[in-house]
Amino acid sequence: MNQATLHQLKVFEAAARHSSFTRAAEELFLTQPTVSMQIKQLTKSVGLPLFEQVGKRIYLTEAGRELFATCKQIFDTIAQFEMKVADLKGLKQGQLRLAVITTAKYFIPRLLGPFCQLYPGIEIALQVTNHEGIMERMAGNQDDLYIMSQVPEHLDVTFQPFLENPLVVLAPANHPLAKQKNIPIERLADEPFIVREPGSGTRRSVQKLFDEHGVMVKVKLELGSNEAIKQAIAGGLGISVLSRHTLIPETGDLVVLDVQHFPIKRNWYIVYPAGKQLSIVARTYCEYLLSAAKQINEQTAC
Repeated sequence: MNQATLHQLKVFEAAARHSSFTRAAEELFLTQPTVSMQIKQLTKSVGLPLFEQVGKRIYLTEAGRELFATCKQIFDTIAQFEMKVADLKGLKQGQLRLAVITTAKYFIPRLLGPFCQLYPGIEIALQVTNHEGIMERMAGNQDDLYIMSQVPEHLDVTFQPFLENPLVVLAPANHPLAKQKNIPIERLADEPFIVREPGSGTRRSVQKLFDEHGVMVKVKLELGSNEAIKQAIAGGLGISVLSRHTLIPETGDLVVLDVQHFPIKRNWYIVYPAGKQLSIVARTYCEYLLSAAKQINEQTAC
């Protein structure tokens, strides 16, 4: 193991966590042959196979499982060291690893800009993914903070609500229901509906409301991004339910329908694993985010 490098261990850890060389390559922005080569060199250093292939899937060997556990300890120790160094340096330099749910991309960059101007020495690493992707990253403790619209139920986490996140019914501006008030929720069953992909927190919240009121909508399209859904709505393909934040900036192509039981009231949350020691950079960003969001909420209320 004297010849094993930290880079090889990072590649191995990612491959072991995903049970896939391909997904490890995507996460680390490497090619799959590079990942395979790094694993091969590490295997040679260990002297025992780290993976075994059964059919099209790879599994950790006993030596692989032991090394995977060791990697977690090594990276946790390095993270603690980096945190202490960052605290010693203050906020002059450091890194903030932030992972956000897809819809948060409409407002988090606007809140990151002023923070970066206040602390120009801070390097920001921003990952944007859906709810399932966030859960996977959190389970692997890959980031400092997570911005989510739903608090995980099956993970022990610390969370803080900081911004309202209402879900509204969106339709094309020329839709027949656009100027109607207090539309019965049952009326939505007559409209072609566009939904997010399975695993989306928005989709789960909407489906829960529909189930409570016995509404069965006619799903015409299932799309994997808010932008694609907005374009489909504007094109007259149907209506949908999205976060009000997806209308930032405002667009004249879409209108919010006045439907009973909407908006669905939700919040944005700052989330991180319980017991995780936040760096001074992460703590400062939490404080900044709470302050900035308070101003947004006050402006919205006015």
